[in-house]
Amino acid sequence: MANIEVSETPLVLYALRRADDALILGHRLSEWCGHAPMMEEDMALSNIALDLIGQARELYTYAAKAEGKDNDEDKLAYLRDVRQYRNLLLLEQPNGDFAQTMVRQFFYSAFADLYWRAMMTSRDTTLAAIAAKSEKESAYHLRHSSEWMIRLGDGTDESHARAQAAIDHLWAFTGEMFAVDDGERALIHAGIAVDPGTLRGRWLTTLSDVIGEATLKLPQNDWMQQGGRVGRHSEHLGHLLSELQSIQRTFPGQTW
Repeated sequence: MANIEVSETPLVLYALRRADDALILGHRLSEWCGHAPMMEEDMALSNIALDLIGQARELYTYAAKAEGKDNDEDKLAYLRDVRQYRNLLLLEQPNGDFAQTMVRQFFYSAFADLYWRAMMTSRDTTLAAIAAKSEKESAYHLRHSSEWMIRLGDGTDESHARAQAAIDHLWAFTGEMFAVDDGERALIHAGIAVDPGTLRGRWLTTLSDVIGEATLKLPQNDWMQQGGRVGRHSEHLGHLLSELQSIQRTFPGQTW
């Protein structure tokens, strides 16, 4: 089935970026279903995935409304090409071991909780409403991943080593969370969007507090990966989308 076209105005693109973040991370977490270290964690990761996919649905619906064409949440989720996705590179990275999944979740949740809390004051009433709901969820996601960071870092020698290796590997993907382009900058000036750069200090404080308690260390390297926000992705996203989109592309137009 052919890929759809999307009119990427600044507002549409802004909503798509956040929707793609939620969908891709939600899908990654869903891959743990039936494979988590314990039953309780199997359920926890599945619930976090459902929270994120719920956020993605609301944001895709809003993006479609803002675009004003014939696209909807399903078309935006299932019928775009890999280069049309605008999610953070961090979130498409493979699950790896359990420590890597938790570090990825912790890095993102520490940002998302601050971001959604700030977005509750957006002049866009729909985005503000989505933010109010999402912040309640992201607060739990942050608490859950923080507890695991401490448990892994201050646990056995092996769990500590795996957690530190995951931090060292994923750190270079975190800078993209705070980057903005000209279109997004205009939305910030209009009071619709939040400048993520203003959140970085508090994000680092959260990371430092938890990682310190976990007896782990943050890398000192400032070099960061970029590309996801403009559609330049790692090889991992294509494989993820081939699975995510397979049913819709095999049986186009079907509904639940």
